[in-house]
Amino acid sequence: MSNHPFIPIIVGTNINAYNMAISFHEEYGIKPIVVGREPLPFTSYSTITDIQELNPDLHDPKVFVQFLREVAKKHRTADQKLVLVGTDDLYVRMIIEQREALQKDFLFNYIDEEIMNAVYIKKNFYELCAKHGIDTPSTYFHSCLSDEPFTDEVLFPVIIKPSDGVQYYRHPFEGLQKIYKVDTYEEVNRIIQMVKASGYTEDLIIQDFIPGDDTYMWDAVYYADQHGKAQLITLAQVVLQERAMTAIGNYTALITRFDEEIMTKLANFLEAIGYVGYGNFDLKYDERDGKFKVFEVNIRQGRSSYYITQCGENMAKYLVDDLVYGKEKPLTYLDDHFLFTVVPKAVLKKFVDNPPMEKEIRSLIKAGKYGNPLFYNKDKHMKRKIYLLMRQINYYKKYKNAVEE
Repeated sequence: MSNHPFIPIIVGTNINAYNMAISFHEEYGIKPIVVGREPLPFTSYSTITDIQELNPDLHDPKVFVQFLREVAKKHRTADQKLVLVGTDDLYVRMIIEQREALQKDFLFNYIDEEIMNAVYIKKNFYELCAKHGIDTPSTYFHSCLSDEPFTDEVLFPVIIKPSDGVQYYRHPFEGLQKIYKVDTYEEVNRIIQMVKASGYTEDLIIQDFIPGDDTYMWDAVYYADQHGKAQLITLAQVVLQERAMTAIGNYTALITRFDEEIMTKLANFLEAIGYVGYGNFDLKYDERDGKFKVFEVNIRQGRSSYYITQCGENMAKYLVDDLVYGKEKPLTYLDDHFLFTVVPKAVLKKFVDNPPMEKEIRSLIKAGKYGNPLFYNKDKHMKRKIYLLMRQINYYKKYKNAVEE
């Protein structure tokens, strides 16, 4: 049993959950308790997660609360607080919506429902961005409750994506993609009808396509304490993202950057609206006007946010110092030069089609300024080694096939 006055309870079994688990383990030597719907290799093939509490109906809000309270009753001790960490949008959303019931048993740092609806629902978010001077792509909204076709005047190509990701993924259908890139009104309206037929009823976003490959994408992470005081802001340039259409937008490699102007702008924005906890921005640099355009802010740390811990600002420590110890901290601008990756070095060296960045990648690898969190050296599970070997081979095949298509 840990001698620390807290126990981490991580909700989720995915790669984000594993990254948070190793952040706790690195900093405190603690094996977190993992709660999820089903076992996934990231966390089940691991020696640094202590116990897995699984319930196949965890996506049901009533089951979610009841099961977490049972977990709390089972693991709570008189001198240890339970720190609750969500690792995907649905779990975080349910923590926020069930705050009153859950805060009796857990410590957590998440925004309230009002702010969640202001940032998570894209229509509200873009209005908020405009009010605070945050640049976004030209955007149109089409209600899936409308029977009218989309006819607004746009410049093609455009991107189509859901305004409410949680509802969207609750209605899976053949041909589902995270985003759709289309070139004609006919394609736009075909996708609208396809999504509507699934049962999705919220808005669809129809957005200007900003030109540029993966390296034009950027990532920023923000943390504010439970009182809304900004404590951390980061910035990283995307090297590669997933190639599967259902996973586009999930970054597989990033290089940390420092740009005080944009970092300050993003931190001031979230602090001004009273945001607390972790927020993860997706941005793209638009070379047409030289501006960073914000797509969204995720209401949690991202699956690639572990670069923060790799650069010496442990993600778990920010939560614990805030929630358990009540420490106040000045705003830290992450300023390091590091390559985060979950793909093998061979993929980075062969499939990054950007000569200056390819040279930079080789330099960082040579200097040892890179890391893959899945290969955490204190995790000794034998099945994990086999799983990761196969995962690395499959990644190489994925990128090779994508180039050949």
